[in-house]
Amino acid sequence: MHKTLTQRKARLKDIADISGVSIGTVDRVLHERGEVAERTRKRVLKIARELKYTPNLMAQALKTRKRFNLVSLLPLSTEENSFWGKHPKGMDKAMSELDQFPVILNQVTFDMNSEEDFQEKTEIVLRLNPDGILLAPIFKSESLSFCSVLSEEKIPFVFVDNYLNDTGFLAYIGENVFRSGRVAGQLTDLITPAEKDILIVNIARNIQNMHHLNNRTKGFLSYFSDSGNNRGKKIRLNIPSTDADIVKDSIDMIFRKHPGISSIFVTGSKSYRIAQYLFSAGYKSINVVGYDLLERNVALLKDGIIRFIIGQRPEEQTYRAIKKLFEYLSLNKAPEKMDYLPIDIVTSENVEFFSNNR
Repeated sequence: MHKTLTQRKARLKDIADISGVSIGTVDRVLHERGEVAERTRKRVLKIARELKYTPNLMAQALKTRKRFNLVSLLPLSTEENSFWGKHPKGMDKAMSELDQFPVILNQVTFDMNSEEDFQEKTEIVLRLNPDGILLAPIFKSESLSFCSVLSEEKIPFVFVDNYLNDTGFLAYIGENVFRSGRVAGQLTDLITPAEKDILIVNIARNIQNMHHLNNRTKGFLSYFSDSGNNRGKKIRLNIPSTDADIVKDSIDMIFRKHPGISSIFVTGSKSYRIAQYLFSAGYKSINVVGYDLLERNVALLKDGIIRFIIGQRPEEQTYRAIKKLFEYLSLNKAPEKMDYLPIDIVTSENVEFFSNNR
């Protein structure tokens, strides 16, 4: 009798028709409201299980009277940090789908080069009286302090881009940062002669506090510690600025000290800064592996100057984060804690697909 329902989702009406009771009775049984005879209750529950009935969560959420205030705290998108210009698109998409529900979003941004600005913005976020927070924990120590406050205030928070253990976070959406570093290691190993050296470049003012870049580096190095063919040196270089002269001086200095470098792994989104200088300086045989489908990275990938880009799906990160926060607040639906996204490996041959869908 129930097979005709397998092509669509079961409804309360279907359970009522098969059980021989009213829709109101089914609703009382499934939501444990009011008195229902035990025999009827068991029959309704049995049929609901057979039909694999799941409630319409969004319809339930519509009934709530409470307005939820979400706040995002992400880096400000600038010419040098344009990766962060993609995240608001995912939040906007999620909010457009939630337009009929009582939820608002305030977007707060901070200077990615200033821990002090991040701390000031956390105070602004708290003054907004958020019910839930979407956070990119770029600065490790300052983010840990902020998360401690959120836990004390019982404000749920979701991480994107990276996560911090032991903070009581509700969920994380993004790449597995350590595994992503290992993937970068494997890609670099494939294009580097066994005896040649590999340079790992971090472009950050305070690398000690940049949790996600450090984790990628750890993953990258771990690949070579137990896998791979490359036996060359793994040289680490931190460049504190994207200034062209600083990049030039840093790369020239390291090449003088280590002339055997054949490949460069850039841990962040600014691969184009390294690749542009290598090309202009005539280092055309150096391989570059980096992150993020920024326009400048994509152009250099198409030209063959960058060999591989690893994509992080920033729009999908924030889209899922908003949805998870809303469902948790409105329905008390605990989300999957570690929501890892695929690690996209982008080459000059498949970049059109990714760049058209990023």
